Amino acid sequence: MDAVLTRRDLSPPAFLRLAGHPLRWRLLRELAQSDRQVRELTGLVGQPQSLVSYHLGRLRTGGIVSMRRSSADGRHAYYSVDLDRCEELLAATGGALHPALRLVPPSRTDAGRPGSARARVLFLCTGNSTRSQIAEALVEELADDRIEASSAGSNPRSVHPNAVRVMRERGIDLSARRSKHLSGFARRRFDYVITLCDRVREVCPEFHRHPDRIHWSIADPALEGETDEESYPAFQRTAVEIETRVRFLVPVIDGRPIRR
Repeated sequence: MDAVLTRRDLSPPAFLRLAGHPLRWRLLRELAQSDRQVRELTGLVGQPQSLVSYHLGRLRTGGIVSMRRSSADGRHAYYSVDLDRCEELLAATGGALHPALRLVPPSRTDAGRPGSARARVLFLCTGNSTRSQIAEALVEELADDRIEASSAGSNPRSVHPNAVRVMRERGIDLSARRSKHLSGFARRRFDYVITLCDRVREVCPEFHRHPDRIHWSIADPALEGETDEESYPAFQRTAVEIETRVRFLVPVIDGRPIRR
């Protein structure tokens, strides 16, 4: 190995240059909790919209933040952070300083807090036919009954056959599940209420004891393609996105890592 490092070797990793800025770090922290619109981020960080938009642009160029037009009105946009990509970049950042500092994902064990009460999470989307059903099933699968998950919709429709199909590929059977209206859950206690589409976020009621509210701006895969077969790739992409989000959500709710 050459004793002399090149100038490129001495440059901080890209993730440090991106996330090291105080405002960008604050934006990443907020987006790690929930998808947000620019106006929401402006209020949360107390900075002008032009400055927030500029730094969001830098994070998008760096490939760790993405933007999606709201499905509720098409005028607003939601920003989200790619936690999988952040995990990869953080691991590489440690290794760039010293090989012994390369981060290794924590082992997924089932050790936990004996006797602790299960947290309750409610997933909501418009139809309760795909997105919220997938999220509910994945929490049940990944959390090993340590979290009580439910799902509902503002305008329930039958569980989509492509949702059943895409989850069957993961060894999870949705065929017997039924859609429910969110009004049936209004008096129940939840620790987290997570909306998975922009429309239901706008009509989501207040829940008993004010649970933490999280938003995931995920497009309805049923709107892509004219037939179920044409839309199926969109269902596959949606399942991957929700699985990634749930994988990072469970440790937050449960307080311990999950198995991959």
